[in-house]
Amino acid sequence: MNEFDATYSLVDILVYIFYFIVYGYTIFVMTSYLVLGIISTIQARKYLKRNTYTDYLNILQSPEAPTLSILAPAFNEENTIIDNVRSLLNIHYPNYEVVVVNDGSKDRTLVKLIEEYELEAVDYSINYNLKTSKIKAVYKSRNDSHSNLVVVDKENGGKSDALNAALNVSSNDYTLNIDVDCVLEEDILLKLMKPFLEETDQQMIASGGVVRIANNCKVEKGRVTEVNVPNKLISQFQTLEYLRSFLLARVAWGNLDGLLLISGAIGVFQKEIVIACGGYDRDTIGEDMELTVRMRRYAREKNIDYTIGFVPDPLCWTEVPESWSVLRRQRNRWARGSIETLLSHKRLFFNPFYGKIGLISYPYWLLFEWLAPLIEFIGIALLIIFSLLGVVNVSFFYLMLFLIYGFTVAFTIATLYIEEITYFQYKKRRQLLKLLLAGLLEPIIYHPFMVFSAVTGNWDYFFEGKSNWGQMKREGFSKPKGGGRKITREAPAQPIQRQRKLRST
Repeated sequence: MNEFDATYSLVDILVYIFYFIVYGYTIFVMTSYLVLGIISTIQARKYLKRNTYTDYLNILQSPEAPTLSILAPAFNEENTIIDNVRSLLNIHYPNYEVVVVNDGSKDRTLVKLIEEYELEAVDYSINYNLKTSKIKAVYKSRNDSHSNLVVVDKENGGKSDALNAALNVSSNDYTLNIDVDCVLEEDILLKLMKPFLEETDQQMIASGGVVRIANNCKVEKGRVTEVNVPNKLISQFQTLEYLRSFLLARVAWGNLDGLLLISGAIGVFQKEIVIACGGYDRDTIGEDMELTVRMRRYAREKNIDYTIGFVPDPLCWTEVPESWSVLRRQRNRWARGSIETLLSHKRLFFNPFYGKIGLISYPYWLLFEWLAPLIEFIGIALLIIFSLLGVVNVSFFYLMLFLIYGFTVAFTIATLYIEEITYFQYKKRRQLLKLLLAGLLEPIIYHPFMVFSAVTGNWDYFFEGKSNWGQMKREGFSKPKGGGRKITREAPAQPIQRQRKLRST
């Protein structure tokens, strides 16, 4: 194709349109990431400076601190349940209870809880506000030191069903929903509840926090005693991804009051609003995102002047997959969960009635979280085809690849720098070097894999009708030297009540 011809064929015009779309979309994505990164950095620095003068002891000693229930679903967790519950009972906060739900475990999860915490079945007043699978028994401890522990034994119904059962049993005004295999910081509630105490102009209905990677970290008695970079490359890739996602993107969206997702691993919700919305949707695999969006819709439709907070502190440590097959299944499920939520709440799309989430958050998530992998996959496929056919200049193909690669690496370096000047979790130079080297390989290895997983998630949702969780194998947290062996366990294949049905909106 001669660039200086006075006339252009239809093919030439289509190629130029293709150029325009690829360049425009790429620049728009990069610009949005830069803007979010700048906003997040400014907010994180402000948060750290402001918290320098915060006396959390005042909250800890205050009888007026909001009451809170920690909801912890458990399925076949006999190897780690005691340490995990112990960590929940050791949290620093004045007014809270721990509600552990044994969701039909087939191992000795319940037996171990009964033995360790001297549990006995009791007559317990349950508010059946939300429909759940049958609750078989409620246990309390005979030991007064564990008086704030409640254990619910129920038939298996999946994570959402277990959370709804915990909501029915809980007695406090706010709930903290966690994955039972997460490790929490001792001051997590003090920091997560602080936005609820500070907000006076609007009703705070939810608050989230930062999740970090615990693989290869040393965990003792339910506490992270040493922070390390994961040994495996696949986990290092995810560490970088989590840093970008939480430290940069979500902090920015929290500041813009545009969050559509409070992570299921760590999130505080106003219980009254959750129940008024109908609790967790038992028929979705993206229950955390779906509930967040539904709560925001409900508040807007009921004319509640509300907001959602986000705490930039690393408050929760979780294990990530160390197998490519397990990671693919996880990301496939995340993609399907996002699709379900976005389609269920399609009424939000560019709807000015819903404010920022309708005009900004929902379109952004639709374009850059759901459609981005599809657009990228199709764009690269067309670039390759056009290059082979000689329609597109090969130099353009390499230019686009270099542009994307260079930006991704530069953004990773910036993320590591921001981590160092804010929370400084990785204190050894060789750890940062590990992450930097992983950042050089990430665009070549990890990113294409994520695109592939998202594309297959779309295929499975629309053409295969898949709506199950799938098996998620976890390796267990590292112990201190001499502290025992690593434990391998299987997470459940959570049941879903339907194949695929969207609520009419």
